[in-house]
Amino acid sequence: MASERLNIQSKMERLPQGTVWSMGVGFTFLIASIGYILALVPGFSHIGQLACAILIAILYRQFFGYPETLRNGINFSSKRLLRAAIILYGLKLNMVAVLQDGIWLLLRDTGVIIFAILTTIGLAKLFKVDKKISLLLGVGTGVCGAAAIAAVAPIVKSKDEDTAISVGIIALIGTIFSIIYIIIRPWIPLDALQYGVWSGTSLHEVAHVALAAAPAGDDALAVGILAKLGRVFLLIPLCFILIGIMRYRSKETATSKIDFPWFLVGFIICSLLGSYVLGHTIPVSENIMEGVFTFTTWLLTAAMVGLGLNVSLKDVRTKALRPLTAMVLTSVALSIIVFFIV
Repeated sequence: MASERLNIQSKMERLPQGTVWSMGVGFTFLIASIGYILALVPGFSHIGQLACAILIAILYRQFFGYPETLRNGINFSSKRLLRAAIILYGLKLNMVAVLQDGIWLLLRDTGVIIFAILTTIGLAKLFKVDKKISLLLGVGTGVCGAAAIAAVAPIVKSKDEDTAISVGIIALIGTIFSIIYIIIRPWIPLDALQYGVWSGTSLHEVAHVALAAAPAGDDALAVGILAKLGRVFLLIPLCFILIGIMRYRSKETATSKIDFPWFLVGFIICSLLGSYVLGHTIPVSENIMEGVFTFTTWLLTAAMVGLGLNVSLKDVRTKALRPLTAMVLTSVALSIIVFFIV
């Protein structure tokens, strides 16, 4: 097996760099495709394409090692494609709907984000959890799951393996909570609209909100997504706050300069285009927009595969349990508090 691997590696090293790079990028999309197929299987469908793909990538790394010859292409996916996905993700943010709902929505969502971040960081200190993982989980819990983690990770200079661990945890816990919401819905004293708001304000990802709110009807789903969009909207100011904090700390500790994440500008531009131009000034069919959203999901999935391939379970097995516990406790507390203020 080892000799065959060395044989393949030596053959690939003789190929043009561009070809090897393309194969690296293609490899991340191959695993993303397997993740997509796995997500169609009953049971795994609740986990989703992204989480399935990152799980497969992590397992591949453990059994077959990191494909060194494909490193440049894999790094391109985990970094460049990740930024492209975040930029296009801005098209999903309907600023008009968020701003029309008024200041109350944004104030409530601001409170949710602050609570999630501070509680996760506080519990992380108690459990002696890695600071960056706890911050990423706090942001993911408070804002919009994997997309928020992916947006914040370059700002706080998170390691790829820490980002991948955080994404995996957020996907797992978010899915479990969504299923719990569906199970307990008939026995909780909330009408359909209140249940939708509860789901949208307390669950982790847009997909988790859709999964939990859909069984309560179209109105619950619509109001749930709206409540979630308020939190997505606040990702923009949150990122700028984190940039300011990181720059201040870098001056204090004389560490390296914090580069401005220009992909955030693209995210804002796409948000403005999606909210005020596409479908308004410039007519665009729903099929085209759905195609763009699907493409964005594939970019994000390939990027997560790149991150997953950087995870060595031998190195990080002690890293996952404590942050998982901290995030579960934060998520439970957030669900209970939001339940009583809806």
